[in-house]
Amino acid sequence: MTAKKDPRAAIRAALEVAMAIADAIRELGTVPSGVLYAQVASVLTLEDFLCVVRNLKEAGVVAEANHVLRWTGPAWGGK
Repeated sequence: MTAKKDPRAAIRAALEVAMAIADAIRELGTVPSGVLYAQVASVLTLEDFLCVVRNLKEAGVVAEANHVLRWTGPAWGGK
């Protein structure tokens, strides 16, 4: 018997990854995108990483210039 994948679990996992990347950028303030990708490369493909970054930029919470990501969104956690 083949186990069916739960699409809700996949969506939840994707959102958790996006939130973790967003939180890392926010905590650091600025970070070279290559340095950040190197930290997540063991669990995330480059294509998926770039997709998350693109979505964060489109949401207006991250800006990128010269391959450096900068948090532009609101502060979280009372900071």
